[in-house]
Amino acid sequence: MQKNLVLLGDEALAQGALDAGLSGCYGYPGTPSTEVFEYAQAKAAEYGVHALWSANEKVAYEEALGMSFGGRRAMVTMKHVGLNVAADPFMNSALTGARGGFLLLVADDPGMHSSQNEQDSRVLAEFAKMPVLEPRNHQECYDMARYGLELSERLGIPVMIRMVTRLAHSRSSVTLGARLPQNALHQGPRDTQWT
Repeated sequence: MQKNLVLLGDEALAQGALDAGLSGCYGYPGTPSTEVFEYAQAKAAEYGVHALWSANEKVAYEEALGMSFGGRRAMVTMKHVGLNVAADPFMNSALTGARGGFLLLVADDPGMHSSQNEQDSRVLAEFAKMPVLEPRNHQECYDMARYGLELSERLGIPVMIRMVTRLAHSRSSVTLGARLPQNALHQGPRDTQWT
């Protein structure tokens, strides 16, 4: 039986990641991305997810990347200017790769509703040669979270999901899919090259 919920775009994305077997969510508050983390944190006990606010976006990115290195699915959330703070691990992760699915949720703020500038995170993703998913509606927010984690594991690199303010903070009906189990923790090198 399918279940429908009325969710913010941010909440739909968080629910999609939770249902896709997310093990950890890390972030630093900044509108329009804050509600992604808050929703995941509110559901953390129910889903067995490690969810903590971090000291800044760089720390959050590194915490999520470390979980991914262990084979678990992880997500980090921030607004567009926070990606500047996380630039070092962001750029390096495009080279080091990921093991468990790794989602970078960046919420851009066209029109500067709650930000000091406008910035297009796709430019940094292109520079890093990182895939970017851009949902058009709330159902795609939900679906792309799952697809992004699967794509990350298939390609072995992080995947960015770019949200914008109007999608993040509006509500619509979302049809939920099946809930997947979390990945097992892997120890040791990813492949024989790393031994």
